[in-house]
Amino acid sequence: MNNILKAHLSKLSFSNLVMFVFVMIVCFFSCGEKKQQTVSSTPEGSPWTAMQKIVAEVKAPSFPEATFNILEYGAVADGTADNTEAFRKAIMECSQKGGGKVVVPSGQYLTGPIHLEDNVNLHLEAGAEILFSTNPKDYPLVHTSYEGIELMNYSPLIYAYQKKNIAITGEGTLNGQASNDNWWPWCKKEEYGWKEGMASQRDSLNLPRLMEMGETGVPVAERVFGEGHYLRPTFLEPFECSNVLIQGVKIVNAPFWVIHPIKSNDVIVDGVTVESHGPNNDGCDPEYSKNVIIKNCVFNTGDDCIAIKAGRDAEGRRVAIKSENIVVQNCKMIDGHGGVVIGSEMSAGVSNVYVENCSMDSPHLDRAIRIKTNSRRGGVVDGVYVRNVEVGQVKEAVLRVNLFYATYANQTGEFIPTVKNIYLENMTVKNGGKFGILAKGFPESPVQNVTLKDVVIEQVDSVYSLENVENIKFINTHINGELIKN
Repeated sequence: MNNILKAHLSKLSFSNLVMFVFVMIVCFFSCGEKKQQTVSSTPEGSPWTAMQKIVAEVKAPSFPEATFNILEYGAVADGTADNTEAFRKAIMECSQKGGGKVVVPSGQYLTGPIHLEDNVNLHLEAGAEILFSTNPKDYPLVHTSYEGIELMNYSPLIYAYQKKNIAITGEGTLNGQASNDNWWPWCKKEEYGWKEGMASQRDSLNLPRLMEMGETGVPVAERVFGEGHYLRPTFLEPFECSNVLIQGVKIVNAPFWVIHPIKSNDVIVDGVTVESHGPNNDGCDPEYSKNVIIKNCVFNTGDDCIAIKAGRDAEGRRVAIKSENIVVQNCKMIDGHGGVVIGSEMSAGVSNVYVENCSMDSPHLDRAIRIKTNSRRGGVVDGVYVRNVEVGQVKEAVLRVNLFYATYANQTGEFIPTVKNIYLENMTVKNGGKFGILAKGFPESPVQNVTLKDVVIEQVDSVYSLENVENIKFINTHINGELIKN
């Protein structure tokens, strides 16, 4: 006890001294309690607590009771009449009158692109099918994106730009009508209808076209493509939107990526079925987006079932908007290149991805969880949490992390990516294909902190193939009937 404190105590009366001692005792226990609370404030499993908070905070949009039936705006449900104007009128009036539900009754409705407005719920009743035109001339140029690079290109089939409180709901079908006779041959692959001598997207993508424009920062308004360039439109794209719901509908035969929320926040994709086996037919691609919940969906696709994006190369670094707080729950993945995937366009970074209570099973599903990037992408992937997932069969790997993806054709660069904090818990796999884990990092940037806890892989050719992987842990994990030790 120092001299100053002694001097103060000597001046205290007995009653004040008793009070002083009481206060000191209270402070001692109070501070001790606070210290204990601080120590225990980050319990094991806290990523899932964070996920629950995200889910609780993302609210579905709400709409007035007003309804606007497209039949009252001239729509004809015969599958051949052009209903583009009927959709436009119904949506505009709905929004201008404060919002509500634009109702699509049972029947087939041919249309060009549908553009949503604020406070509009496009609702497909049971038996309703919207058939989208396969004539590129029906799709005006809009501000959109192609493989992580923004441009002026054909409008997505359903598009919303800088809108809020919007939805596509119901029990009907959205049919892009893409096939080997239209849209798909533009990918320049014979399996999708391309023949020697046909034009394709390659001439527009390769240097010095769109990729070079993204690298050098050409203004988006000057990246004008569309007719003569063969870059396929996405199917459903909310661009810079907030409070978005896509619920219940079935989506088939997409020209390109299927559901693509870009630069959007608070997005719910619920109970949607995607059946589309064309080229680059990713099921859902959140890009530069935050607070996205994908739940109760079925993905049967020609590419990745879910692929989380964040811009390509210099373009992604310039935009610099992470994709974060992405939650995947109770989904079923059938065919696809990967069940839940990050990349390859992820230059702005991806963090806080949660996957739980999903099933993945198909001889045509390549991987369950996949991260793909390279040294042109750069960027950071931090925090991928997976639990309670059942895998029947995959072809290549249960977990694939590749920091050398697509390094052909000058795809190497100076932007070394970082991938860290991958956690797999309570997974059961019947047939893991070739590898339980297939992971390759850089010597100067190894894949860091990979944990498998309570994982059972009944059958796989090789337990793992690891190159430049740091701090991998196996906790109560059995592969091919053996307990895997660290």
